[in-house]
Amino acid sequence: MVNKEVWKSLTQELAAKGVTLIAVSKTKPVGDIKALYDLGQRDFGENYVQELVEKQTQLPTDIHWHYIGHLQSNKVKSIAPFIHLIHAVDSFNLLLEINKQALKNGRIIDVLLQMHIADEETKFGLDEKEITVLLDYYDTQKETLKNIRICGLMGMATNTDNVKQVHAEFSRLHNFFKLLAGTNFFNKSYFSVCSMGMSADYEIAIEEGSNMVRIGSLLFGSRA
Repeated sequence: MVNKEVWKSLTQELAAKGVTLIAVSKTKPVGDIKALYDLGQRDFGENYVQELVEKQTQLPTDIHWHYIGHLQSNKVKSIAPFIHLIHAVDSFNLLLEINKQALKNGRIIDVLLQMHIADEETKFGLDEKEITVLLDYYDTQKETLKNIRICGLMGMATNTDNVKQVHAEFSRLHNFFKLLAGTNFFNKSYFSVCSMGMSADYEIAIEEGSNMVRIGSLLFGSRA
């Protein structure tokens, strides 16, 4: 069941702060997504390829679909025709495959690099050194990677009640984002997304510089 009042107050709060709201609709029925769409929500996040493809065919074409889960290279072709933003790129091979499938579809696909900031090995992502190595290699291959744009970073904090730790993890990501934004790797007009924060910690993330949050349970209730 969609909480319309929460959506209204949340969108007002985030709009005032210049933060984009991604409504995380994974496992939620098409009817719930359509209810939020009818209120004005356009950005939705999914992390299962098959589920995303099925929903995309049943819903309005002006929805911005965000792939927020760990993406396997062999699944890229299924979402390449329509995906708006891929949030969790964690290898150069995945970048190559996204570029390949984007080229086949005559598109440029926007992506974020996933940075590992949590004190949990179960979460995916790259550390600062690995991102730097990836970008150094990307810089040498730019002429053949014209169908992707690296638009920023994303990361997930540790699932903990330790607020100080969460602040520190988000601060680490935002500081590295600012460092990269000051380099010559990217066109500043599109390297602009610092995606961090979910239902439980989005307020901390915004305090630490996030401009895109991924909210699910606050809007749709607990996951099925």
